[in-house]
Amino acid sequence: QVQLVESGGGLVQPGGSLRLSCVVSGFIFSSYGMSWYRQAPGKERDYVASITRTGNTRNYAESVKGRFTISRDNVKNTVYLQMSSLKPEDTAVYYCRFVTSPTNDYWGRGTQVTVSS
Repeated sequence: QVQLVESGGGLVQPGGSLRLSCVVSGFIFSSYGMSWYRQAPGKERDYVASITRTGNTRNYAESVKGRFTISRDNVKNTVYLQMSSLKPEDTAVYYCRFVTSPTNDYWGRGTQVTVSS
């Protein structure tokens, strides 16, 4: 059974940092690229960042480029999202995702990040 479990969210002041983790099980983690998405209240779920299976290539949404870093540990079956210089507009539920085929699209349940003073 495929499972993705996010953690690390919370309340942080503007300018602060958080590191999100997504632990995965039930598939060969090192065989697939991974992504992070986020969904703010009343908005659609948006792409944040992605990383290839080896970690050699990383891509970011323009809104987070230079502030967020995606990484992975293929021994721990975990993908991370290091978030720095956080802004109130980063407030959202953050989800990890991977896709193996058009019919196999897996998401975690999300972790809430709130940026507020």
